[in-house]
Amino acid sequence: MKIISAPDYQSMSRKAANIISAQVILFPDSVLGLATGSTPLGVYQQLIDWYKKGDLDFSKVRSVNLDEYCGLAGDHEQSYRYYMNTNFFKHINISMENTYVPNGMAQDVDAECRRYDKIINDLGGIDLQLLGIGHTGHIGFNEPDEDFDKMTHCVKLKQKTIDANSRFFERVDQVPKYAITMGIKAIMQAKKLLLVANGENKADILCRSLFGPVTPKVPASILQLHNDLTVVADEAALSLIRSKYPEAIG
Repeated sequence: MKIISAPDYQSMSRKAANIISAQVILFPDSVLGLATGSTPLGVYQQLIDWYKKGDLDFSKVRSVNLDEYCGLAGDHEQSYRYYMNTNFFKHINISMENTYVPNGMAQDVDAECRRYDKIINDLGGIDLQLLGIGHTGHIGFNEPDEDFDKMTHCVKLKQKTIDANSRFFERVDQVPKYAITMGIKAIMQAKKLLLVANGENKADILCRSLFGPVTPKVPASILQLHNDLTVVADEAALSLIRSKYPEAIG
């Protein structure tokens, strides 16, 4: 595990984008696992800026997203397909046919989960997976549970997650209660993992995830077992780790 400190959100975004850009430059046909939410926005904007300057070429890149809300169509403004299209894909030269997001409108959710796992398998797995971390320690929508769900599955969202995501909706009752999420197995089988975190409100869960016991009660704790995990976080998010484990921060 490598922990990289950044003074602020902008620096965190740039450092994380550097890692992704190196992956794309060295391996133009990479399979990128992508995340949504507020934290990765700066990463995507930096990648867009470099693309517009002619530094990056996404024409051969394939992408798979971590998750999608159940019940939201891809053109819904709060769907993760819409998020990816408007915040990243439409600004770069990636082929839309090479971008994959679970279908939140699938009538047969179990069949959609199996289909998504097959897509990941047929792509040869994920070369670099970008991750955020939720307040419950969830990665993707893998919520605290009694065991680690391995494959893509439908999950009932915890109230804490619903409350956190309600800022994107007009009312909390508009937040979907279920989501399709990539499983822990597919995430952990990615060749490289890149976790980004910012803000003091992530300090406790980040510390527990990276230095606490590995338990499905804190889903992100399993990342400790990956052999190529890089964490890029701002000083606020790293505040607790810096006070307890200062030697761990590069």
